[in-house]
Amino acid sequence: MTLKGFVRAVDNASLSIRKGEIMGIVGESGSGKSTLALAIMKLLPPTARIVKGSIIFEGRDLVKMSYNQLKDVLWKRIALIPQAALNALNPVLKIVDHFMETAKAHGIHDKEWVIDRASKLLELLRLEPERVLKSYPHELSGGMKQRVLIALAMLLEPDVLILDEPTTALDVLTQRYILDLLKDLHAKTSITMIFITHDIAVIADIADRVTVMYAGKIFEVGDVFTVFKEPKHPYSIALMKSIPSLVGPIEEMKSIPGTLPDLRNPPPGCRFAPRCQYAMDICHKKEPPLIELKPGHLVACWLHVKREEEVK
Repeated sequence: MTLKGFVRAVDNASLSIRKGEIMGIVGESGSGKSTLALAIMKLLPPTARIVKGSIIFEGRDLVKMSYNQLKDVLWKRIALIPQAALNALNPVLKIVDHFMETAKAHGIHDKEWVIDRASKLLELLRLEPERVLKSYPHELSGGMKQRVLIALAMLLEPDVLILDEPTTALDVLTQRYILDLLKDLHAKTSITMIFITHDIAVIADIADRVTVMYAGKIFEVGDVFTVFKEPKHPYSIALMKSIPSLVGPIEEMKSIPGTLPDLRNPPPGCRFAPRCQYAMDICHKKEPPLIELKPGHLVACWLHVKREEEVK
């Protein structure tokens, strides 16, 4: 809900995450990526709510859980590093106090265990525990604070880690460093990760599979190689063409014409149709279903629905 009316920030999005994989979610700003992450964690702002649907984790629907039931899942089993996470640390608390408060909020009061666990996580993330734990946030660099937040999210040993734009506010070298750390962390712990970003190059580097979102809808899902090398949805194709090449001429890079639709009153049919060069009459009238072109590769586009029907 906004001052100007209702907005469906995420609309009928269906997605499955495999245990132990890194799922990348990519799309323009305003596509609903962060809202999807907050919905999974049941951390939506007071003006937002889940109207219908379910969030199934290990056979249980998080949407139907009470607050006390959720406490046993959130942060213990599923943890989130939110967007603009560098501002999440309390400037008047030392880093060790952040770990202690996180543990106490979930009924853990063993200070020795917390410090030992925090130290091991910080070492895993290539930080010096003795120095970092005694520091205030302003005494750490942006990259160090980002790693502290990753360690905080990992404190209670969650099975799923959701990272919402974790490298956005960092310089290129620090971004590279954080991505290498996350890949190393994943290799050592096999934790399931949901990595949200608008940076396609980051997803290509770290993810196993990728989900392409646009205007609250899921347009394409598949393994990274397939979606990036052989994208099938016109929006996915346009995203690939908008990436500058290090070897090709700059003229080959093309921006996507138009803007995202107003989600208070989205266009009928496919929401990308007003910007799509391949749009047909049906695209402006009816929303395309998400179909499986081949095992694991899903696309919501009438171009492919029509072809599938012709094959049948």
